[in-house]
Amino acid sequence: MPTHASVTAPRARKGLLGAFMRRRDGSTAVEFSILVIPFALLVFAIIESCISFAAQQVMTNATDDVARLYRTGQLRADQLSHDELRDRICANMEILVSAGCPGLEVDLQTFDTFAEAAALRTPYSNNDLDDTDFDAVSGGAGSKNVLRVYYRWPVMTDMMRLSMSTIKDGKVLHFASVTWQNEPYAE
Repeated sequence: MPTHASVTAPRARKGLLGAFMRRRDGSTAVEFSILVIPFALLVFAIIESCISFAAQQVMTNATDDVARLYRTGQLRADQLSHDELRDRICANMEILVSAGCPGLEVDLQTFDTFAEAAALRTPYSNNDLDDTDFDAVSGGAGSKNVLRVYYRWPVMTDMMRLSMSTIKDGKVLHFASVTWQNEPYAE
């Protein structure tokens, strides 16, 4: 008399897996191997793009938070150096980037008019960001300011590096900018 285990084993092989295992000509395996490569590339592209987009949004939120502190007078021009401003933004981004935020660049400038602020362009040199003139200069009450934050995001998947990178070393340049006029706070 057959045991319960010997009766259920052949039934388990009757499904899709069983059909795959019974085939001896290899066509199913060949078809699967042909389809798995584009499928894996598509999955990696989606994951890479989603993580990069999330990092861009975190950086934008960090930039908005710091700009709000300047706009309301909670932070003054003489309270933060360039490195301290960078560290404050980095602290809000470290959930998605490496500790210390390698590749993070910050530029805070003040202008007399919004037209001058609108003329500000991203400086490029040798297919990379030129950060030589970046500073942290904010005006007082009523001044017009621009905070620009750049991050050299590393593309994690080697096969995606060629199609996603926008600057040298296979990285993507993320960018956030806030332009505002400080409130008329008491100085």
